[in-house]
Amino acid sequence: MADIFPEPILKLPVADMPWEGVSGYLSQSTAHQILFTEYTKDVEMLEHSHGTEWGVVLEGKMEMVVEGVKRTYSKGDRYFIPAGVPHSVKVYAGYADITFFDQEDRYQPK
Repeated sequence: MADIFPEPILKLPVADMPWEGVSGYLSQSTAHQILFTEYTKDVEMLEHSHGTEWGVVLEGKMEMVVEGVKRTYSKGDRYFIPAGVPHSVKVYAGYADITFFDQEDRYQPK
């Protein structure tokens, strides 16, 4: 996949992502995180929950199940998951997004 993020994003701290084939760059504040993420492999995330999440799809496709409703998101789509709502995700290789978490410790820098 061609580099989707410009140099200033690539200079952010690298996020410690728990999945193979996923790279992320972390913009950190004292109250939230913004994650710039690229996937080179398919990844499945089992049902989980956390603080509020909002994202916009830059490239590729993902499927998300939120409160039992499955939706497919692709380039240009936005999604929102309220805090504490269980959800699962299947992300396909070639996917990239920008995600806002309203918690400061969702991911850690490497």
